[in-house]
Amino acid sequence: MSCQFLLLLLLSVGVSAVEVQRPRGVPLSSTAACPNGSFHCTNAGFRPTFIPSSRINDGICDCCDTTDEYNSGATCQNTCRELGRKERESLQKMAEIAKEGFLLKQQLIHEANRGLEDKKAKLGDVQGSKKDLEAKVEALRTVKEAAEQPEREAKERHLKAWEDQKALIQKEKESARMAEVFLELDDDADGFVSVPELLSHSELDPDADGSFTEAEAQGLLGGVDKVDTAAFESIWSNVKEKYMSESNADTPAPEETSREEINEPVSDNESDQYPDDDIPEDEDDDDEEDEDDDRDEHDYKIPPTARTEEKKDDDEGAMPPYDQETQNLIDAAQKARNEFDEAERALREVDDQIRNLEKEISFDFGPSSEFAYLYSQCYELTTSEYIYRLCPFNRVTQKPKFGGSETNLGSWGKWAGPEDSIYSVMKYEHGTGCWQGPSRSTTVKLTCGKETVVTSTSEPSRCEYLMEFTCPAICQEPPNLEISSHEHQEL
Repeated sequence: MSCQFLLLLLLSVGVSAVEVQRPRGVPLSSTAACPNGSFHCTNAGFRPTFIPSSRINDGICDCCDTTDEYNSGATCQNTCRELGRKERESLQKMAEIAKEGFLLKQQLIHEANRGLEDKKAKLGDVQGSKKDLEAKVEALRTVKEAAEQPEREAKERHLKAWEDQKALIQKEKESARMAEVFLELDDDADGFVSVPELLSHSELDPDADGSFTEAEAQGLLGGVDKVDTAAFESIWSNVKEKYMSESNADTPAPEETSREEINEPVSDNESDQYPDDDIPEDEDDDDEEDEDDDRDEHDYKIPPTARTEEKKDDDEGAMPPYDQETQNLIDAAQKARNEFDEAERALREVDDQIRNLEKEISFDFGPSSEFAYLYSQCYELTTSEYIYRLCPFNRVTQKPKFGGSETNLGSWGKWAGPEDSIYSVMKYEHGTGCWQGPSRSTTVKLTCGKETVVTSTSEPSRCEYLMEFTCPAICQEPPNLEISSHEHQEL
């Protein structure tokens, strides 16, 4: 029905037995029958509303009081009173939750203020103890340094004595070896080592060209034809590195034996007859393995130089223990170090305490510190696949329910609610990076509730998570919920 027709109908009725206070579908605040193409549903007992004029008499009841279908013949039930009752129950329940939550919030604020004062008092105490600890650390540092000086000097004396002793042992061993080599070279036992006697040891050839000449031998002897024991000591350095004892002359060098075995040619039958994957089993495999074991056991020997070094270490032995006087100095210095380390560790702990207290005191826990109770707490929500963990002011994580590593969904960033309700949203940023994507982040929306609990999680966008979190700290003082006569008429 058009607005014009509706106006004509109302005018034709005039003043009759039925008093018409206003046209159907027009609110009391308007004089037009269909303002802006909308129809007004009075909805007595519930909330009034507007619907588009196109929905009037379309056979579908849009107004709960059925006034939009006055001429369509549609059978409609007036459900306004029932809807009003349900809405009032819902509003009443919400009001009760808000009221209880707000009472809890006041208690949280009281506890937060008391806790803040306690933290400030504790901070003062800890800062005072820090000064005492700093003085103690410096005093113990002086004691430690004073004890370490004689300890260091005593250790150096002990080490020098040991080095001198080792040098003496080495010198004696060197002299013994030199005397042994002299006797081996002195083939005619005349008390001299001569050029001909040197020439019998080709390993002493200076240029190792395979031709050991008399001139080269004479050069090794210092330019003379022969030397006695005393003179041999002066030319010992010319022969000691290359000289090979006659008792070992018949033993082949291990390196050469190994090299011969390594360069041993492989028969064509073994290398080419069969592809690698089709080598048949051979009854002689066991015998070959036994032969390999024999070669490992007998042919690969420790080089003489290595054996000599091992024997050298064994001969010299370990450094002897400290004498009692030195040990007493070491014990005293160690005691001073332990006491200093303990005091320094206590000072570091105090610094950590001060840092944490200052952080808590200055942290933005809300206008009245109502969110302070969330600090150092964590709350979990388990879904069919994951366990989500929210640690307010720290981070958000996700872990597979049936085992697996934890994923960081973001670390504390800031309060991120709208300007008039900034504390209604938390933002956690810079979490674990997504594969070929951005770092994970989580937005936490806070709603009023008597309990502190994570109620839901979702991932509306890739790597961006949304978490719903109820707590009493966000609850506001509820208004006095009175039902206006304009909204709920004829209740």
